[in-house]
Amino acid sequence: MDGFLYQYGVGGLVFAFGLYVGAKQGYIGLAGKPLRNLLLCLGGFFFFMAVQGFLQYAPMIEAEALPYKGTWQRKKVLGTPLDYAIMVAYFVAMLVVGTWFGKGNATTKDFFFGGQRFSWWLISFSLVATTIGSYSFVKYSKVAFSYGLGSSQTYLNDWLWIPLLLFGWLPLLYFSKVVSIPEFFGRRFGPAARRVSTWLLLVYLIGYVGINLFTMGQALNILLGWDVFFAALLVASISAVYVTFGGQTSVIMTDLFQGAMLLATGLVLLFLGIDYLGGFDQFWQHLPRSHRLAFPVYNEDPSFPAVGVFWQDAMANSAMFYFLNQGMVMRLLSARSVEDSRKAVVTMMLVLMPLAAVVVASGGWVAKALVHAGVLPGDIPPKEAFFIAGEFLTQPGVFGLVMAALTAALMSTVDTLITAIAAIVVNDIYKPRHPQADDARLLRVARISSVSITLLGVALVPVFASFGSIYAAHGAFTAAVTPPLVVALMLGIFWKRYTPTAAVWTMVGGGLCIFATIIWPELITPFAHGVPMKEGADEFFAGKNQYKFMRGFFGLVVCTAIGIIVTFRSKARPESELRGLVVGTVSDALEHFKGRPGVERNTPWAGATLRCTSEVTPLTVERPVVRLSSALAADLGGIEAGDLLYISDPRAWLGGLRSAHAAAGEVVDDELKWVEVSEHMNRLIGSKTVRIRAFY
Repeated sequence: MDGFLYQYGVGGLVFAFGLYVGAKQGYIGLAGKPLRNLLLCLGGFFFFMAVQGFLQYAPMIEAEALPYKGTWQRKKVLGTPLDYAIMVAYFVAMLVVGTWFGKGNATTKDFFFGGQRFSWWLISFSLVATTIGSYSFVKYSKVAFSYGLGSSQTYLNDWLWIPLLLFGWLPLLYFSKVVSIPEFFGRRFGPAARRVSTWLLLVYLIGYVGINLFTMGQALNILLGWDVFFAALLVASISAVYVTFGGQTSVIMTDLFQGAMLLATGLVLLFLGIDYLGGFDQFWQHLPRSHRLAFPVYNEDPSFPAVGVFWQDAMANSAMFYFLNQGMVMRLLSARSVEDSRKAVVTMMLVLMPLAAVVVASGGWVAKALVHAGVLPGDIPPKEAFFIAGEFLTQPGVFGLVMAALTAALMSTVDTLITAIAAIVVNDIYKPRHPQADDARLLRVARISSVSITLLGVALVPVFASFGSIYAAHGAFTAAVTPPLVVALMLGIFWKRYTPTAAVWTMVGGGLCIFATIIWPELITPFAHGVPMKEGADEFFAGKNQYKFMRGFFGLVVCTAIGIIVTFRSKARPESELRGLVVGTVSDALEHFKGRPGVERNTPWAGATLRCTSEVTPLTVERPVVRLSSALAADLGGIEAGDLLYISDPRAWLGGLRSAHAAAGEVVDDELKWVEVSEHMNRLIGSKTVRIRAFY
């Protein structure tokens, strides 16, 4: 067995189940739009299979390894004052952009979801910037230097979840109008499950903050020799500023710039390495054939087993990231429609994520090729591969841009995590205890939470520093904390019989079983697929370093078993209480979202003139009611009172930044095309002419 056959054998079953779910709900079929959806899903699946199959099995020429004859010396401090001036300037620029676009947050919906008004392409870039953390550059360059193109498997296996995500979870999530994942757990399973999921999610998200801050602290330690903890504290303090005041709009707009920055600088580094070696053929041939395998090791190496990475990353962490990560959920809910959310996810996974796989690993690949070609010495520390390749290949100033990309990676992930955790603190801890709190008070709590969360993330830096590497820390952490939540959600949305009692037992009992493997790691041996148990050092909770990846498989199996057993021994909720919360009830969810029955549709854009009324609409009203002319209503396909409208500045390149949602009210008999809105909406849109479309 090798990693390729295992991933597409087991992962193919998950993908096929997703197609079945999509077909049962009418999203997948053999004609029209359902056929387009089917071809899109299959096209992506076979594209990734073909790429990884080529890398795994195709015959390739390998150049002869050359002895090192250079004079390169590792400097105590990498980079020049110009490089660090550029990094500082980048920090300042992002603070200015973030605080500028974050002005005008009047409600928690604005703070957490940016008014749900953004276009798919803006969300796509933002999602990539969120996915690529500072740890991505450092950890994947280390893996790329040690194992080669196998580092990309983590970015190319997400497509296995695409049918379940697009046609199963996403419409339920969007139409349910929940603010947080624990709120969904509360509606599906009750208050006990909501409380448990709240604390499990906080552990996951705050841990992610700690990993990112630890990575940036380690990066500055490599570059400047600074203390890791002090460096992490400094970066965290700066990163929290614009998030605390700007919320989701600041995050999305800064991530647009940072997503472009990440992709550009990583590709520049790869181009410079290829150019230095004399072209792509030379670069390719100087990567050892073992470094061109998509799945280099199946189960022999406990530090990077393909079977372990599959279960820890493709099954546990990818499901957690796309279905349950509050930061990702908030980004998807910030799109102007569920269709825009789908487009954002497809664009991200099919186009931007393969680019991201190249970007984050380029430093490691280039460094390995330079070593094989005799340009750099073979004793380069793998964790420094990104930094050494970057400084070696670039001129002063350009290296500063590469380091700014690392900074961007940190900020783009941490800002998302901070707003995500603040949303859970406000919605699932503070608000249930203070149901009368107004939006102004909730915003203050969100901002205080943002600062507190950042400090707590800094406090976790020493914990992650105890692992041998960032990749090990990230893999061990996600394998340990994600299975209980993943299994509870998956069974909850795809199995109506799954009970509230089973959900609580899945999360609590499963979490305790996983914790037990840290004390007694030999419990995982029957689930390990032959992966050796790494020898543990004599340290506190040494078991956390053993079976780091296979702990994910153990957790998924045990949590699923607990969920099934307890389900058949406990009482299920009536199906009437599950409408809009489980697969097969999307129409009920849409009715809940709209306030009356509807269908998933987007009318063509129609142009109109914007008129302003003097009537005051409270900011807390979810959808202000607008008046429109009969001519405009006809252009929109026949609008009735209560239909949902999206009104936007006509400049599509703004990505929805100047736009707002509304509900259709009175239709006035008039041949002119106009829409009349409140003063607040008029200020949001800021244009005398607008474009309008109807949703659902």
